[in-house]
Amino acid sequence: MKKRKIALFLVTLLLISILSGCGQQDNQETLQEQKKTIVDMAGKSVEVPEKVEKIAVTCYGGASHEVAILGAGDKIVAQPPMQRFPQLVKMLPGFADVPDVGSFDEVNVEEILKLEPDVVIASVSSEKGNKKIEEAGIPVVTVLTGRADIEGLKKEFKMMGDLLNKEKEAEKLVAFWNERLKLIEDHVSEIPQDERKRVYYVLGDLLHTNGGSFWGHYLITTAGGINVAEEIGKARDISIEQLLEWDPEVMILSSNEGRFIPVEEVKNNPQMADVKAVKDNALHLCPVGTFWWDRPSPEAILGMTWLAKTLYPDKFTDIDLEKDIKDFYKEFYNYELTSDEVKAFLNPTE
Repeated sequence: MKKRKIALFLVTLLLISILSGCGQQDNQETLQEQKKTIVDMAGKSVEVPEKVEKIAVTCYGGASHEVAILGAGDKIVAQPPMQRFPQLVKMLPGFADVPDVGSFDEVNVEEILKLEPDVVIASVSSEKGNKKIEEAGIPVVTVLTGRADIEGLKKEFKMMGDLLNKEKEAEKLVAFWNERLKLIEDHVSEIPQDERKRVYYVLGDLLHTNGGSFWGHYLITTAGGINVAEEIGKARDISIEQLLEWDPEVMILSSNEGRFIPVEEVKNNPQMADVKAVKDNALHLCPVGTFWWDRPSPEAILGMTWLAKTLYPDKFTDIDLEKDIKDFYKEFYNYELTSDEVKAFLNPTE
């Protein structure tokens, strides 16, 4: 009798376990089947799974970095190669092996389908590529890539938080941006307009820059500088005569387009010998962390802080840049940066 009772008890436990497991599986499947609507950065309403588990990214422009900083990097099953950002791959080693299914309008829909993503994150600029993916039955959520302004980028962070069920993380990131933007504004508001530094942004070619319609303009003006190229608006290329006429006091050099231009190359250019920035040795390489700091991305706020302190070191003595960078990475990436890593950010070589 005793043995029969024990056997009955064990069978009951087994049945409870099986039923409980089935219930958990049913709940998981229900979450996968449930839908929600996201309004993406093109203003389009997109129906996506309530719980997104697999993401394909078909654009550069910081999209993967937004997913990563919100704590969902492990959900990315496809994206453009990230080897050009070794710090990102160091922090998220799985990114080294994530397949590339194309980007922008040049996407491989067959390869995307093989990966069975719940959603594709794509650029607002790649309408043809996005249409192909949507026609294959996969929801496409668009982001601004290089077309963002500051308010648009913060809105994008929140949209990503909604998509990934990471609303608290997104709110925390936006709060940091707001606090830091206020701090910078409080400092630079004390500088008279006629004492603001006149800045020229070199973008992979000495005569390629950003007019007033692009992120480089927001970077410079947020940091308290004057973008000498603002007047060209949506244009991006100028003549050497125009650059000499502007005679900028400061030049910042980026390689996020074109090629890496060393400071020495500008210094040794005979055409630039009389430019004030060259004579004053006010030539600075834009930092690169997990992404270019002069491009819209979660850590672009560090680029604004760096430039403000570079332009007006006496106004920003309260900011220890190395500590600031380390604190940001610890808070948002949960990663302990070394001093050597910070030094590499501030002194890019490619």
